[in-house]
Amino acid sequence: MAKRALITGITGQDGSYLAEFLLEKGYEVFGLTRRTSTQNYGNIKHIQDKIILVSGDLLDQSSLTEAVIESTPDEVYNLAAQSFVKTSWNQPVLTGEFTALGVTRMLEAIRSVNPKIKFYQASSSEMFGKVTETPQRETTRFYPRSPYGVAKVYGHYITVNYRESYDLFACSGILFNHESPRRGLEFVTRKITRAVARIFLGKQKSIELGNLDSKRDWGYAGDYVEAMWLMLQQKEADDYVISTGENHSVEEFVELAFAAAGMNEWRRYVIANKKEFMRPAEVDNLIGDYSKAKKVLGWKPKTSFAQLVEMMVKSDIESEKKNDQ
Repeated sequence: MAKRALITGITGQDGSYLAEFLLEKGYEVFGLTRRTSTQNYGNIKHIQDKIILVSGDLLDQSSLTEAVIESTPDEVYNLAAQSFVKTSWNQPVLTGEFTALGVTRMLEAIRSVNPKIKFYQASSSEMFGKVTETPQRETTRFYPRSPYGVAKVYGHYITVNYRESYDLFACSGILFNHESPRRGLEFVTRKITRAVARIFLGKQKSIELGNLDSKRDWGYAGDYVEAMWLMLQQKEADDYVISTGENHSVEEFVELAFAAAGMNEWRRYVIANKKEFMRPAEVDNLIGDYSKAKKVLGWKPKTSFAQLVEMMVKSDIESEKKNDQ
């Protein structure tokens, strides 16, 4: 019998890549979607006829319990969250409801319906925030620097708590930044690649960015969803850092993005505006040590930083051309 998986946040970047990955593995895939006035199914349009959407909301306990009863999953992947750091400053309480308490509600749904269900929680490198050691590993102390990071720490520890208290198979993947052509336009990487595509096609003249020195450990979302799945295939539940072990500045990203479109004079098009795009508290040097995932899961990133940037730019050029047709 085919395994069944329920994915929250299925319409997002990670959810759509994970759904594809699980379908290829022969899973029956269920996706939790909220009832909103505008449905954004762009990322799953090509697989919508192969997945089953169930309605539910991380803010509503009974809807999650119903979704688990309806989908009878072997595995639940909790990828839904208010995931944009900047928004978490404007909506700190809502961020806490979704990104922190939403995890507890999902764990409660599993515990009450079928405690044998395996659970994956999407933890984040933003939990390290003001880093206390470099590189960051599973044992590094958390020091979050945004309401989003704080909420993610709660989600992480409540997952550990349910694993230890109720013997649930509950894992957290501490994922460092991971990007793709499906990344939301509000994220700096996608903001850059889309602007490069538009500048290349003569649709805009420049791009305004914040701190060009800011460094991140950037990987490809398509590689990272395999790690999520591998965690739930182990004998014992545990938490893992998933990263590339390299970090690159926003400036490097910009330079590669313009180069991918054959434009080498990137400084002509970039306006640095630190004031407008600065966070109230910035995170420092995020760089992950994925050696535990490599050793236990046999996982390592397949896509290089340069390949990732090029893939995103080319995809944005194609979609900008399509918009013209």
